[in-house]
Amino acid sequence: MNDTFLRKDSRRFRVQSGLFFVVAGLFLFVLGVKPDWFGADRSPIVGFVQISVFLVGLAGICLGGYLSLNALWNGMEKTIEADFGFRLVSTGYVISVASGMADVIGFGNQPSPAIPYFGPWQATGVMLGEFIIIIGFILLIPPPHRDQQKTID
Repeated sequence: MNDTFLRKDSRRFRVQSGLFFVVAGLFLFVLGVKPDWFGADRSPIVGFVQISVFLVGLAGICLGGYLSLNALWNGMEKTIEADFGFRLVSTGYVISVASGMADVIGFGNQPSPAIPYFGPWQATGVMLGEFIIIIGFILLIPPPHRDQQKTID
């Protein structure tokens, strides 16, 4: 078979598998944020399980987005902006997890034996982390016209 055909087919599979992770992560994220949409809301507060589910969903979105955007580079040498973008995606996720799990980790508003509370400060931290993730994804987008001779073999 032709080598370029295999490369295109592999790229398509990597993009599709990344998008699968994004969609699955988005489903888990929405399930964690709005469980009442699925008839799964069993508590009036946002507790540990809900926080964990939407953070796992956010991890799926980050992983799938990185896999898809990395496949678009198609073996070309990445720029420093793309490397920085990957680090921003990772840092944004860590900020979101630390903010979302602040009460569980022990530096939140609720004392340790109490039920974890997802309050306005935690929500602000998670949104800040998501904003940093978005900036990282924007930096991971390859430029439209790259020199095809700079491919990595």
